[in-house]
Amino acid sequence: MAIQGRIPVSFGDVFPHGVYATGPAEPLTNFETKRQETDKDTGMPVWVIDVYDADPDANHKASAIKIKIDADVCPVVPEPAFGPFRPVEFDGMTVTPWIEETGRKPNGEMRTRIAYSFRARTVRAPGKGGGAGRPAAAAKDAA
Repeated sequence: MAIQGRIPVSFGDVFPHGVYATGPAEPLTNFETKRQETDKDTGMPVWVIDVYDADPDANHKASAIKIKIDADVCPVVPEPAFGPFRPVEFDGMTVTPWIEETGRKPNGEMRTRIAYSFRARTVRAPGKGGGAGRPAAAAKDAA
């Protein structure tokens, strides 16, 4: 049996050194329609949080990552801890690998690489909730 779709992963396995949100959650906008994307499985609006991977050995270019969250209301990220950086953790994470075309080689052959799309069910401050997190709606109500 082949694995299809989103693969469940734990936050600590994906980001053992943690991540920092670099701003608030924002609607994921469809480039063509200019409207907010909705998840094909849940039908809920999709929000995106830009994060920076704190792994000291990670390639700087690969450290800027987008995490998508399906929620009826905008998820609330914790307040900045220093500068614009907000330490965060995500619960209910999944990853979907896909092939990204990165251009053409001089011989005309397509250049590709494996890329990853990350999703989460909730966002929270590190150490809060012990893995349970708060649903996005509860986080918004608590803010």
